[in-house]
Amino acid sequence: MGSFSITHWLIVLVIVLLIFGTKKLRNIGSDLGGAVKGFKDGMKGAEGGAASADQPTQHVGHTIDVKAEEKVKS
Repeated sequence: MGSFSITHWLIVLVIVLLIFGTKKLRNIGSDLGGAVKGFKDGMKGAEGGAASADQPTQHVGHTIDVKAEEKVKS
């Protein structure tokens, strides 16, 4: 009862194709592939340790202290 046969999976596939259509499923696949590629590239960059020249450096931890004043209309 816990496992599905090949006919069950084919019926599920046909229903998914009818609901979403092949174009939308193709777009989802390419978007997912691009996200995985971007994640892998990000992990390679993180392992390098140093920031590359084409990526800007982020300054984290700097606080700007300001005093808010109300504008007076004259």
